[in-house]
Amino acid sequence: MRTRILAPLLVALAVAACSKSGGDASAPKSGAPSASPAEVTLLNVSYDPTRELYADFNTAFAKYWEAKSGQKVTIKQSHGGSGKQARAVIDGLDADVVTLALAYDVDMLHDKGQLIPENWQTRLPENSSPYTSTIVFVVRKGNPKGIKDWEDLVKEGVSVITPNPKTSGGARWNYLAAWGYALRKPGGSETTAQAFVEKLFKNVPVLDSGARGSTTTFAERGLGDVLIAWENEAFLLTQEVGKEKFEIVVPSVSILAEPPVTVVDKNVDKRGTRAVAEAYLQYLYSDEGQSLAAKHYYRPRSQAVAEKHAALFPKLNLFTIADVFGGWKKAQAAHFDDGGVFDRIYVPQAR
Repeated sequence: MRTRILAPLLVALAVAACSKSGGDASAPKSGAPSASPAEVTLLNVSYDPTRELYADFNTAFAKYWEAKSGQKVTIKQSHGGSGKQARAVIDGLDADVVTLALAYDVDMLHDKGQLIPENWQTRLPENSSPYTSTIVFVVRKGNPKGIKDWEDLVKEGVSVITPNPKTSGGARWNYLAAWGYALRKPGGSETTAQAFVEKLFKNVPVLDSGARGSTTTFAERGLGDVLIAWENEAFLLTQEVGKEKFEIVVPSVSILAEPPVTVVDKNVDKRGTRAVAEAYLQYLYSDEGQSLAAKHYYRPRSQAVAEKHAALFPKLNLFTIADVFGGWKKAQAAHFDDGGVFDRIYVPQAR
């Protein structure tokens, strides 16, 4: 189990280090003509739990692209907390594409870096989110604390593992899913929702910077009774890493998570990689791309592919961020910006 979780992490860190220091030797230099070279390298800067998906997808796309264009393409991956990854790109990490956990982090590439146009989300179908996910729980085999729904996460004596919403996109989805649950309960209000989330975070002993770090904390360090996780991360943990040790609990209601993708215009135009970078993201919507998403436990957008995998994904009541929070910019400003609700309610627990 340890190898399955840590090996991709070490590879990703090595790749990120290479991409920061060397970049793409075969790509045109800034200002040079953008004639297609025989070989090209892309850098996909992504969030924590997508390592396995993109390792598979990159191989499939490289084969497709060489058959289509005659050009060999190598795709490097960089993974980490979504907010942290967005800041790295703004600070100069030469991403050709970003595949992040939430739209707010991509918006920052425009708002703070002027790296992409403001309307980036209209350039691909489904608001540039080729697959979706949601938030579920992972508990230890036999569910010794009897976790069934969000309400059980605030009980005394239940230890909850979730990452830091200040750095992790997955953590922000977790937080907002809990808030939305409390808000939509009979008699729910902003006041009761805040009280619920504050109580939940009193049961959180440690905040990792990203979702994969929290998975490692729960699975390898043995901390916590319940892990709040991306659905795909929960499947990875229970189906492929520790089937005999963990099980998934699906809450009564959760949030529809829509991870978006975009080319980084300023970088692809500088490096002459726009055509292959755009094709890379468009291929996520192909039958093969959608099937690979489902294989790695992301919910495909394609109805036909979704029907083939319908038995895998449980049906549950999902709300969107627009339904409950008015979109990412409002949610970020109210809850996660400095001085927001999270800063006011979270008190690190004694360890």
